[in-house]
This record gives sequence, C-alpha cells and structure tokens, in this order.
Amino acid sequence: MCGISGRVRYDGGRVGADIVELAACMRHRGPDSTGFAVYGPRRETGFVVRGYLDDRARLDRTLQDVVSALADHGAGLTGEPTWDGSGQSHVLFRMEISDPDHLSGWVDQVELIPGVELLSVGRSLEVVKDVGDAREVDEKHDVSRMQGTHALSNMRLATESLVSPIASHPFWARPFPDVCIVHNGQLTNYFTWRRRLERAGYRFGSENDSELIAVWNSVQMSEGHSLQSSLTLSQSELDGVFTYLLGTVDGIGMAKDRWAIKPLAVVAESDGIAIATEEQALRSIYEHEVDVHNYDGPLMTEVWPLRLGVAA
Repeated sequence: MCGISGRVRYDGGRVGADIVELAACMRHRGPDSTGFAVYGPRRETGFVVRGYLDDRARLDRTLQDVVSALADHGAGLTGEPTWDGSGQSHVLFRMEISDPDHLSGWVDQVELIPGVELLSVGRSLEVVKDVGDAREVDEKHDVSRMQGTHALSNMRLATESLVSPIASHPFWARPFPDVCIVHNGQLTNYFTWRRRLERAGYRFGSENDSELIAVWNSVQMSEGHSLQSSLTLSQSELDGVFTYLLGTVDGIGMAKDRWAIKPLAVVAESDGIAIATEEQALRSIYEHEVDVHNYDGPLMTEVWPLRLGVAA
C-alpha cells in the first residue's frame, strides 16, 4: 500500500519542493507518516547529522551529550545545532560536525543516549521524517525549501508497527554515510540476513526489513560491488516481494523482485528524472505531455546517476 517516489534534478535546484509534491499526490497510500531523503550540496569534509529525540524537554542536555561524544572521537560542531519548532513532544534536530576519528563508534555512542536515534549521517544526505502527510511534514520541517540534486520519499500506512518518526522510511544504512532506502514490499528471509549481518558486526535501529536492504546493499558496495551489480545481486539474495529505491551520493538505484507486483513509473526528461509508485504523481511535476515508462517486468534494475549542468 505504501507509496515511494524519487527525483533527480540536473540543475541541483529545488529538489525539496519536487519531492514534497510527488509525495503529496500519493497521500492516500500512507497518511500516517511521511519521510524524505534529500541530497544537498556535497561536503569535502565533515558531515551533516539529522537526529530524533523522544522528549523535547531533554533537548539541551541531550545536545550536550552528543557534543561530548564528538569530543571523545576527536571531532566537534562546525555550526550551531538547530531543531524543529513544531511543539510536538518529540523533536528532530540537525547539526554539522567535523570528521570523527571513528564514525561508526561515534554513532554507536550517541545512540546509547536515552531516547536518541540518528536518522542520517552524510556528506550530502539529510533524512527528515515525521508523523503526518507530506504537506504536514513539510510545514513542520521546511523540506520544500531544501536545495539539492536528488531526493526520495515514502508515504507510510502503518500496518505492523507504531506510528512514529523512527518507524518511518527512509531508512539510513547505518553506519554507511549517504546511503538510504525507500521500499514498497516485504522480505521473507529478513531474519536470516539480519542474523548474518549482526554476526558481521552491523547494528540495526529498527526491525524493519527496509533498513536491512539498505545495509545489505551498502555492505556489498563496501566489498567492491558497483551500485548496479549490488542491485542485481539483491534480486537473487533477498527473497520476497519488493520494489525499492536506494539513494547514494551519486544518484538513485532501483530493483524489483522476480514477481514484479509492486508498481513503479518513471519520466526521464532533459531536466531530470521523476519516479513514483503512481503515474499521476509524475504528472504533478511534468504537466506537459511526457513519455511515462512503467517498470512492470520481473527482475528489473536501473541506476539514475547525477548529470549536473545538463539543464539550466
């Protein structure tokens, strides 16, 4: 039922506004929560961090603890932290940091702080997700103002877990910077792969199979696979019904399982790419006549790389 979408803008422009529009057009697929992954200007050093805290009243103390953990790993803030002003009991915060000596060790230390979960860490990636539909989440977090090259979104209908920002997509591929996923479907060999990855030292922030797909692909790429070959390998190694979009700092990849039940439609124009579960969402970005390609066959993969400067 959930809806997914993606957007690549060759001009590196108002990708936030586009991805909000794509998501808003599929509100009926999942009004419980909405999440966005936006790839902004890429940093040569340092990371942008997006995080969640379950109790706004503890924000000051928690930020002090996060900064203390940075110091333990030889890093620090490179700007003042910010957070949302929604007035909800939970709070989403953002900070920019210098490079820790050991990024995964810092992530583990921070997530031992009560009530904290990191939503993303990247040179470019920022994940914003909250309860409500696309318009509501945008109003709280100004996603439509974000500039960048590419983005993903997910509209979630909660069927198996709580309605909460941390149960929502996109999922960051902890601890790999700049990799995240949105996913429509379900894995049947989730626990088998989770146990294998945990034995290899990887840690998960949820029990969602989508998070596992992101980490699994990241492990393959860390071992020398290209994004394309990792996507192809996933079709034989991951069992179930799935269509997923995987974001990396260099673009977006897609893979579908052998049954090809979960739909996906794509428009490729001179200014970029638009991807969505439903064609009507694509028409909100491209109102003129365009060719829509439906990825309705089994075992399909695609990679949409960045092509900056192609269109003004």
